[in-house]
Amino acid sequence: MRSILLLGVVVSVVIAFAIGRLSAQESAASCRRCPSTYIPASEIAEFTAFGRADLSLIDQQMRAIDIGKSRVDVALVHRGKLDKLGGRSVAEHDLVSEVYYILSGSGTNRTGPDLVDPKPRPATDRTVRLLNGPGGDATDIRNAAEHELKAGDVLVIPAGTGHQFTKIDDHITYLMVRIDPDKVVPLMDEAASQAYRAAHRQK
Repeated sequence: MRSILLLGVVVSVVIAFAIGRLSAQESAASCRRCPSTYIPASEIAEFTAFGRADLSLIDQQMRAIDIGKSRVDVALVHRGKLDKLGGRSVAEHDLVSEVYYILSGSGTNRTGPDLVDPKPRPATDRTVRLLNGPGGDATDIRNAAEHELKAGDVLVIPAGTGHQFTKIDDHITYLMVRIDPDKVVPLMDEAASQAYRAAHRQK
């Protein structure tokens, strides 16, 4: 009888501990009851087609999602052939980090934090308002790392690090995931993406 009582106490303590751990885990979640986000391949293909048809649509946001302590933004980037650089072709974003996943094509990208003659982008700039938040442009990167990017490669660019394509062989298309802990990029949901695609189908 005593053994049964002792077993009951032990089981009760274990259950109470487990419930406590689950409750603690639930309350510690940074985005409680947040829904997942699904972007089908067909939607990515449509954004890619828009970019191929109109080379001015280089960087197209597909989603900007609040995940609690941060936002995560997903974009489709398509760049055409590049063999000659402009004057201020180095980009840098103060608060937003970027991850490239190369879908097709190839190109050379240089990265590094030591920028030559950096100048801030105006707050009215489209990329500042809608895509990357505050940042700037520069003429060059001292002691840059050089990356030969091709389909399947991943490049992670922390906030504050300059980046620059110096050559694109024919084109390069990549999925861009932006990490936005300061929530400077406006939200974009599936309905906004549908409206964007509907507008561009009519062009």
